[in-house]
Amino acid sequence: MDYNNLISINGDQVPTLEILLLLTILMLLPSILIMMTSFVRIIIILSFTRNAMGVQQTPPNNVLVGIALFLTLFIMTPVLNEVNTKAYTPYREGELNATEALSAAQVPIKEFMLRQTEVTTMNLFMDLSGREAVEEPSDLPLTVVIPAFMTSELKRGFMAGLILYIPFLLIDVIVSSTLMSMGMVMLPPATIALPFKLLLFVTIDGWELLFSTIVRSFV
Repeated sequence: MDYNNLISINGDQVPTLEILLLLTILMLLPSILIMMTSFVRIIIILSFTRNAMGVQQTPPNNVLVGIALFLTLFIMTPVLNEVNTKAYTPYREGELNATEALSAAQVPIKEFMLRQTEVTTMNLFMDLSGREAVEEPSDLPLTVVIPAFMTSELKRGFMAGLILYIPFLLIDVIVSSTLMSMGMVMLPPATIALPFKLLLFVTIDGWELLFSTIVRSFV
């Protein structure tokens, strides 16, 4: 072993290559959080909900991001536990090196993404990459799985946003028609419709219903 390529950490000799690999993973962690978890779909749905109600800055962006992060943590907990069991714990105990641990950690994350990815979308990216069909989807590389997963998440997020818009749009139409029939054309319909939208959302316990629907959509 080339001892010039070792770094001492707490008395243990760690190969320099493994340190560089871990630093690279840490730098990519924000992208991994956004693109390989449920975060994208959640933040899109929350943004659509806020816009549909007509309250552009309530809740503010940092609150929506915080909600999305904690919902993502809640949804991804089984996957993280599996990564900890199959990859991190064996690596910490010296049973796996960094490369083997990284490969083991990919398995549960890839399984999660494949469950949420549409077959047609996966086939599209397989064709774009020039890859032939495989016996098991788990044999596909992350370079194919990740963009297919992201595309499916964007599609589902926008579909959910469209469905959320419909009841609030109906309230806008009813309020606009009522104001026009009463000759109050100078009153902004959005201002009059906002209390009714909020009343509807609060009456049906909208946040609880929305969060439970989002979580169940990943089961």
